[in-house]
Amino acid sequence: MIPIRYVEPVFRPPSEAESLILPVTDGCSWNKCTFCEMYTAPQKKFLARGEDEILESIRLTGQRYGGDIRRVFLADGDALVLPTRRLISILEAIHTYMPAVRRISSYCLPRNLRKKSQAEINELAAAGLKMVYVGAESGDDQVLTSVDKGETFDTTCEALGKLGAAGITRSVMILNGLGGKILSSQHAQNSARLANATQPEYLATLVVSFPQGEARFRAGFPGWEPLNQHELFVEMEQFLSALELKRTVFRSDHASNWLVLKGTLGADKARLLQQVRSAIASPEAAHLRPAWARGL
Repeated sequence: MIPIRYVEPVFRPPSEAESLILPVTDGCSWNKCTFCEMYTAPQKKFLARGEDEILESIRLTGQRYGGDIRRVFLADGDALVLPTRRLISILEAIHTYMPAVRRISSYCLPRNLRKKSQAEINELAAAGLKMVYVGAESGDDQVLTSVDKGETFDTTCEALGKLGAAGITRSVMILNGLGGKILSSQHAQNSARLANATQPEYLATLVVSFPQGEARFRAGFPGWEPLNQHELFVEMEQFLSALELKRTVFRSDHASNWLVLKGTLGADKARLLQQVRSAIASPEAAHLRPAWARGL
């Protein structure tokens, strides 16, 4: 057994499947986004874990498995809410007791970098924080307000800019369909504007979904109506068309996506656009993911 205390459910990005999941907080310090069901379980109230517990977990895990661990993901929803001093202590302990680790990563809410100076973020990078996952969701302020994200285009840009300046790899996620029918076009255009302004190393899109129901979401977003399959493809076409990226790895392959898209932008932009436009024109020939496989 790994000597780490987990509070279920535990979440991590798909690319962290082989990482050691190390909780440094429980839940999410914001936890108001009306589209998010990740940390709404009663046992997942936000709590910053004690430094002694975290360091002891690192020490004991390192003693047992230190030579085999290559990646560590700092959980839960926003590890970077912790004070910089505590994060540095955690990063240093990981490298001390798990010397084979080559990448440490975490989720990041843009709001949690507002109080951290560029010098502090540089220090985190120097101590071993290599990658962060930022759920931007949208670059459109009206959409962000409607889903109670607690962020704006400007605050997300600022956070991504700080991370990029420190040399920390950024993986940004956009939610296809989040603006519904009414705000679809501006959601696509302004999300592309956000990516263009920040040039993240990785960019991914998921389709918004509500396995536990839409009541909470609709209460804060009157008039929202979901996009059908065709409309999701049209929104994706608008998003891709507006992207002007240099060397960003793009993925739209999460289970929620009907159409799997993979490439590097801008090198593969024309090919990706052709895939989407073909799906718009002839969905029956587009090799779409079957509805049962979307896991929603």
